Amino acid sequence: MKAAVVVFPGSNCDRDCKVALERSTAAQVSMVWHQETALPDGLDLIVLPGGFAYGDYLRCGAMAALSPVMSEVAAAAGRGVAVAGICNGFQILCEAGMLPGALLRNAALKYVCKPVDLDVVNSQTRFTAAFGARREATMTVGNGEGNFFADEETLDRLDGEGQVVFRYKHNPNGSSRSIAGIVNPAGNVLGLMPHPDRAFEADLGLADGALLFQSVMASA
Repeated sequence: MKAAVVVFPGSNCDRDCKVALERSTAAQVSMVWHQETALPDGLDLIVLPGGFAYGDYLRCGAMAALSPVMSEVAAAAGRGVAVAGICNGFQILCEAGMLPGALLRNAALKYVCKPVDLDVVNSQTRFTAAFGARREATMTVGNGEGNFFADEETLDRLDGEGQVVFRYKHNPNGSSRSIAGIVNPAGNVLGLMPHPDRAFEADLGLADGALLFQSVMASA
């Protein structure tokens, strides 16, 4: 199993994702600089990590979405390769048009960093199959612009087509319909604000994030 973590200037969870993948799945993980114009062959998963790509100038993820590697990420997703955008990575996927909606300033205009309880809304995706019959998970958030927004028509479509994967039990940032994570219509591109890379083993206090990585790598 092979995975790649894309590193943007300002990423700060790239190595967290690498370690989480290696310990959760024993995957071979490559670190790919954002200016690369090619990805390693045979990838099963591409991760866009959390952080502050380009210092969050303009809008979070807006500049990173134009990085050279993103055209290759989009092409890989089009071929069916799994792509996961975590926190800042979720923002980048939305800015790149790979997922609908946008991430706005948190409703209270404050940075939120804490564990959050989640409902596993759809356990039949490539990213959640390992949760099995479980319908709850706990991960952590760390964001100032994690407030997911989309128009009502888009929200209805996300709900109606099973694209909402995670919801917050107690909404920490004002996200529409308490949405914490969504997938694209093909089910191979995931964006989520909570960090599975900070919650993948008991020594961290939380281990549910490992199930997400195990799900996607087992589906490869």
